[in-house]
Amino acid sequence: MQQNRTVARLLFAEETDMGGLPLRQPLPTRQVEQHDPFLLLHHLTTTVQQSDYPYKLGVDPHPHRGFSPVTLVYQGGVHHRDSRGNDSVVWAGGTQWMNAGRGIVHSERPPREMQEQGGVQEIVQLWVNTPGALKMELPAYFALQAEDTPTISEDEGRVQLAVVAGEYKSTRGPVNSPSPVMVLRLTLQPGGQCSIPIPADHNAMLYLLDGQVALEGYGLLDGLHLALLNRDGEACTITARQDTRLLLLSGKPLDEPLAMHGPFVMNTQTEVMQAMRDYQMGKMGMLFE
Repeated sequence: MQQNRTVARLLFAEETDMGGLPLRQPLPTRQVEQHDPFLLLHHLTTTVQQSDYPYKLGVDPHPHRGFSPVTLVYQGGVHHRDSRGNDSVVWAGGTQWMNAGRGIVHSERPPREMQEQGGVQEIVQLWVNTPGALKMELPAYFALQAEDTPTISEDEGRVQLAVVAGEYKSTRGPVNSPSPVMVLRLTLQPGGQCSIPIPADHNAMLYLLDGQVALEGYGLLDGLHLALLNRDGEACTITARQDTRLLLLSGKPLDEPLAMHGPFVMNTQTEVMQAMRDYQMGKMGMLFE
């Protein structure tokens, strides 16, 4: 019988302000800098007011280097443009995964249809660190729609698991990340139960967007909480008490020095300063909208 992992920390998704945009941030906190290789988790729900297009809603062009910003769309859509010519819209149930590599400039906005008609946009953004040896690779962008995401139904349909990256049992996610990670999107109905195998050498965490679950060996977890798991078992067994949307993340820790400044994630402060200079000199490209 598989041993279930225990909970190391339980973090509430506190409300914070990011450039005038209210969102919830359970990671990082003052107490927890990262859950290697995961650096940040943001949960944003916003109402898009009907307006004449183009109205510059969302996040203006900005650079990244040295990690993967990942956006999981739960309601509405996200329009991505970047300095390498990628231009795509990902709708609810889809995921956009960008390996920033040596540097890229991108924007994320509500799509034209949402700006013209209004609606609710709900996303979770995740930052996944990149190994130092791969931080200066060419950037790559991958848009994964809901219909292209492998989905598994379990427990008589009360559990739906969408595999974005990594492998769940015999199903593999389409996204190839620079380091080994598993990203599962779960939707559970009351009473629905699943036991998720987690690679022994991975750090893992659960984020509940809403609802409530019972975590075997721990107890109840409520929505808007992030549970960081110890590396002391091979599985995580979840039973839903309410309708619940849940994100399960695991990744092999990089165990490398971490130097971060704004949108740059490197191994040393010298490398961060170089990233700032390269961006100012236009080496990460330009994005004109």
